[in-house]
Amino acid sequence: MQPIGYILIITMRRDVFQAIADPTRREIINMLAHQSLNLNSVAENFDISRPAISKHIKILQECGLLTITQQGRERFCEAKLSNLNEVSDWVEKYREFWEGKLDALEIYLAELQSKNKSKSKKKKHGKRK
Repeated sequence: MQPIGYILIITMRRDVFQAIADPTRREIINMLAHQSLNLNSVAENFDISRPAISKHIKILQECGLLTITQQGRERFCEAKLSNLNEVSDWVEKYREFWEGKLDALEIYLAELQSKNKSKSKKKKHGKRK
């Protein structure tokens, strides 16, 4: 008997960029940056199901942006923002790139303005006789 199909299971490595791509996860990070909260307290701040919040929390945990600690019956989430340095470093590279481009544009525009001013002075002086 020939197999009809294959199931391909791909495990994706979660990274910080994936974590911050979602606005709900960004808001969770923001909340936890100010204080540790239990899972119920996090979930109360959103109009989505608790399983959905749990999934977001799991992704953030897999990305190393938060840790969960058990304290009695409660599970508390705490932000670990040091992993956001990866994002900061990436953004910084592009900030430097675009600053260089904008500085070059500023110089070019200043040169154009200077040329236009000198042309307009020549035209004004050239018309007088």
